[in-house]
Amino acid sequence: MILSKFPKKIRVMITPFRDGLQSSFGGKVRLNDFLPAMKAAAEIGINHMEFGGGARYQAPCFYLGENPFETMQTMRDTVGPDVDLQILTRSVSGVTLTTQSMEGLDLQAKLMKKYGTTWDRNFDYMNDVENLVKTGKPIVDAGMHHQACIALMGLPFKSDKVHTAEFYINIGKRLLENDVQIDSLCLKDASGTTDPKTIYDTAIGLKKIMPPEMPLWMHTHDTASMAVACYMAAIEGGADGVDLSVRPMASGTVQPDARSLDHALKGTGYSLNIDVSKITIIEDLLNEGLKDYAFNPTTTTADARVLGFPMPGGAIGPNVHMMVKAGILDKYSEVLAEFPVVVEAGGAWTSVTPGSQQYWLQAFNNVMYGRWEKIEAGYGRAILGYFGKTPLPPDPEVIKKASEQLDLPIFEGDPLEAAPKNVEPAKKVLEENNIEVNDTNIFLVLAAMVPGKKIEINEGLKLLKGNGKIDIPLKKKEEPVKAAVIAPALTAPTLGQPVKSKCIIEENGKSRTFNITIEPIQSSAKETVSVKSEGSGGVPVFSTFSGAVDVVDILVKVGDNVSKGQVIVQVEAMKAKHDIKAPKDGTIQNIYIAVGDEIDNSKPMLTIS
Repeated sequence: MILSKFPKKIRVMITPFRDGLQSSFGGKVRLNDFLPAMKAAAEIGINHMEFGGGARYQAPCFYLGENPFETMQTMRDTVGPDVDLQILTRSVSGVTLTTQSMEGLDLQAKLMKKYGTTWDRNFDYMNDVENLVKTGKPIVDAGMHHQACIALMGLPFKSDKVHTAEFYINIGKRLLENDVQIDSLCLKDASGTTDPKTIYDTAIGLKKIMPPEMPLWMHTHDTASMAVACYMAAIEGGADGVDLSVRPMASGTVQPDARSLDHALKGTGYSLNIDVSKITIIEDLLNEGLKDYAFNPTTTTADARVLGFPMPGGAIGPNVHMMVKAGILDKYSEVLAEFPVVVEAGGAWTSVTPGSQQYWLQAFNNVMYGRWEKIEAGYGRAILGYFGKTPLPPDPEVIKKASEQLDLPIFEGDPLEAAPKNVEPAKKVLEENNIEVNDTNIFLVLAAMVPGKKIEINEGLKLLKGNGKIDIPLKKKEEPVKAAVIAPALTAPTLGQPVKSKCIIEENGKSRTFNITIEPIQSSAKETVSVKSEGSGGVPVFSTFSGAVDVVDILVKVGDNVSKGQVIVQVEAMKAKHDIKAPKDGTIQNIYIAVGDEIDNSKPMLTIS
C-alpha cells in the first residue's frame, strides 16, 4: 500500500476533450457537441486540459469539415487565458502520420502556439533520443512548455534488452544530458500494457537524475483495467502529475475516471488537485452532447487481451470504426493474433501512433494477403530506418522483403533530412486552386501530403475548397414512414411509354396529392450489376471490401489491355492503400468511378471485355 509521510497534491490533466474523443470515436466528434462540457470544466476550476494534436488535428480536417486551428481557437476562447491547454505531437511526424521536414515542424509549432497551446507533449515511437531532441527545439522556440516523453510498452514476447526500467531510465538520462530545454518528462504508456513494478522502478530511477523542480508525468490507458494500479505505482515512485478522464469517455480504451483514482488515494497522504465532487457537471454535459453518437463496445470495454497485442486506446477506437465501415470487423481477432509476430519482427518499437498503425496495418496485411506477402509502406519504411533507429534489430528476412517490395534501400541517415520538403509545394497547390496563401492554409495542405497520394484527394485542400468528407459515428436512426402511395399496383415499367399515377402524402395529420409520371427505365451498365460472366456488358470488377472505401487511384483507362492479376484500381481502407486486380485478361470496357469516390462492393468499379 502506498503511503506518503507528507501530504502531496498530484496534478491532473483531464483528457476527455482530446484523448477521450480519439480513443472512443477516432476523434470524430463535432466541436459544439463537447464544447459546453469543456466550458464547465474551466468554470469548476480545472486548469489543465488536453485539447489538440494527435487525431484531434486530423479528425476535424479529414472527417468533420472543421478547420482544426479554428476549433483550437474556439476552445481557447471558451476556457479563457488561464487554463493550460496541451497538445500531443509525434516527433518527426508532428501531428501527421509521415515524416515532416524541420521547416514543416517549425511551422507546426508556430501555429499551435498561435492557436492557444501552452503545453506540447512530444513523443517518439522509436524512443530515438536524437529525434526527440531535434523536434523538441521548435516547441521551445515557439514558447510552449516542452514535455518530452519516454514511450512505454509491455512486450508481447520475452526480452530483457528493451522496455525494461533500465531501458527507460537510460532514455531519460540521455534526454537530460542534451542541450534542448525540457520542462517536464512524461512516461507515456499508450497501450496500458506496462506492469506497475516497471513503472515504479522507472519513476524512482528518473527522479534521482531529474532536476528537483522538473515534474514527472504519467500517462496510461485503462484498456487492460490496470490504469489505477499503474498510476499509484508511478505516484509512489515520485510522479507529480497524471492524466485522467470523465465518463462517458473514461476507462476502456481511455484513461480512468478521475473519481476512481481519487478514491484509490484516500488515506494515503496523496490527493488530486481537482475537486472530483463537481465532475458530474462535466459528465452530464458530455452525456447530453454525445447522446447521438454510437459508442462501440470494443472501445468502451476493458480487454485483457491487449497485453498480447499492445495497441493504444487512441488506435483501437479509430481502427475498429474503420473496420466496421469497410465491412471487415470479422477479421479483428485474427489481426490481434498476428500482432506479436509483427512487433518482434519489426524491432519492438513502441506501440503508439504512428508505430501502432504500422503494426496494425502489417498484421492486417498478413491476415488478408499472407504473412509478409504485402509489406505495408509505413511498417516497411520503419524497419528500413526511415523513422529512426528501432530498439531491437528487425528480422533480416523481413527487411529484405520490405526493401524489395517498396523498392527502397536501408536508410541510416537523419529521418528529418530525408523527409519531403512540402512547404513550397503546398504553396503552389494553394496558388493553383486560387486559395489564400497563408501559414494556416499551407500547413493544412502539407500535413495531408503523403508520398504517392494524389493532390486532388488531399484532405487539407478538400477542406479549404469546402468539400471535405463528413464521417461522424452517429447512431443509426430508423426513418419513420412519412408517405403512403395509394394507387393500383404497377407492373414493372418495361413499356416504351411513361406510366402516370397519383401519390397521396400524409404528414403531421395533413394530406397532399401529387400527380406523378414514372418514366421507362433506361438500361445503364453503371447501375446493372447482375452481369457476372463475359458478354456484351463485359465482366464487372468489384471492390474486395464489402463496406465503404475510398478510391485513391485508377491505373487504367477505357480501351487499355490488361492482364490477369494486374493492379487496375487502388482503394484506401484502414488509412492504407489496397490493390484491386484484374480477374482476367481483356480490355477495359467501362469505368464507373473517379478518384475520391467512396464505394463498396454493391456496384462495379469497371468492366473488362
